[in-house]
Parts: sequence; structure tokens; C-alpha cells
Amino acid sequence: MSQGVGVVGLYVRDQDEAVEFYVGKLGFRVHTDARNGNYRWLTVQHPEQPSFQLGLFTAEQPMLDAATVQTLREIVAKGAMPPLVLVVDDCRAAFERMRARGVEFTQDPMERYGSVDAGFRDPSGNGWKMIEARR
Repeated sequence: MSQGVGVVGLYVRDQDEAVEFYVGKLGFRVHTDARNGNYRWLTVQHPEQPSFQLGLFTAEQPMLDAATVQTLREIVAKGAMPPLVLVVDDCRAAFERMRARGVEFTQDPMERYGSVDAGFRDPSGNGWKMIEARR
């Protein structure tokens, strides 16, 4: 029997805006974009990780009540959700490449803990740590 995590969900304020960011700026590709009425199941995938998908979902009714939708949108916008981690071969080179594509960084690359890392946020406020893989 085989099992594992295939999709991790992330709340975004606008799915089209999220696709522009994750595909256009980070280099992911759309894996699934399916609709059922107003509900949209949207996942992206890094080309070097074909078995893992990142779900780009909106907090909406009727899945959640109105108060919870508002609270989640505020929490995401503040950058209060746990950060995601993007592992790269060369943090400084990835930083320059992504910055040239319009990614706004919250932390320039810095050496610490035996590696190099940088920080950025997506347009919805979700925080990312970009960490150089240890050799």
C-alpha cells in the first residue's frame, strides 16, 4: 500500500491573481483547474515535483460561514499563516531571477543556520521562505 500527501491547500484572495504569481513569477504550472458551479478546484505544481500539488483556494461561502471567511482573509493578508518553504539550488541566483520577474521580497538572501535563505510573500499575503539546499 502506498500513501502520501499529494495536495497542500493555500488560501488566496483571487485565484487568477494567484495563477499569475505562481505560474508567471515562480515557474509553477497549472495542474488542475476545474469548476463545479461557483467552486473552483485549482492546483499548481512545480515542474521538478510532479507528485506534489499546491492548491490555490479561496475562502468562500457556503464552504465556510461569512464570519470565518472574513477572518481567514484578514489572517492571510497579514501574513500570519505558517510560511511555506521553497528549496532552491542557489538562493542568491533565484532571488535575482524572481525579483526580475516582479516578486517582492521581505528579506534579502542571508547566510544563517549553515545555508542561505530569503523571504517573500505572494499577492494574498502568504509568506514563503526560500532556502538554499545544503550540498
